[in-house]
Amino acid sequence: MSYNVAINRLITAYNNDNDFIIEDERDLIEDIESLTKAAVLIAITNQANPTVILTQRPTWLRDHAGQVAFPGGKMDSTDRDISHTALREAQEELAIDPKAVDIIGQCPEYCTASGYRITSVIAIVPPDIEIIANLGEVESWFAPPASFLFNTKNLTKKSAIWNGQNRHYYDMQWRDYRIWGVTAGIIANLARRINA
Repeated sequence: MSYNVAINRLITAYNNDNDFIIEDERDLIEDIESLTKAAVLIAITNQANPTVILTQRPTWLRDHAGQVAFPGGKMDSTDRDISHTALREAQEELAIDPKAVDIIGQCPEYCTASGYRITSVIAIVPPDIEIIANLGEVESWFAPPASFLFNTKNLTKKSAIWNGQNRHYYDMQWRDYRIWGVTAGIIANLARRINA
């Protein structure tokens, strides 16, 4: 796949050699190795104004109901590697054809107090990629501009008491969608890396 100027700039910025420290919830975790491995696909469309594909989870789900997320989930024992996990989950949730996905890199693991080590797999997809939401896992999907999503000025850091501890999290609003928690945390880390 050949990339346009905007995508090439994004890839160059992502691949810079600056030291990069992930900001996550590892300070709340005693044994990081015990966390469940998971992956998300950060699918960026190859167009003049790139967008990023996000999903909204159904409100009836037991965990993270109604929240905005990247397509992704837990690593299965049958997955070849963590990139395969991200591609498999994106195919299950949005029918994204793995053959149409061009992986450009991975972010270091993002550790969550809810028990996961999440690898963000960054990929480029065609702007006209066919997406069909699996309504059992995804209520809807949307694609905000990468220029909005990865602009640190659009992220607000907040705090709240959870399980008796003061926790910090990121929050951002795109039209009618509130993006917060782990998803916004992953975005914040990537935005800092791109803009370093």
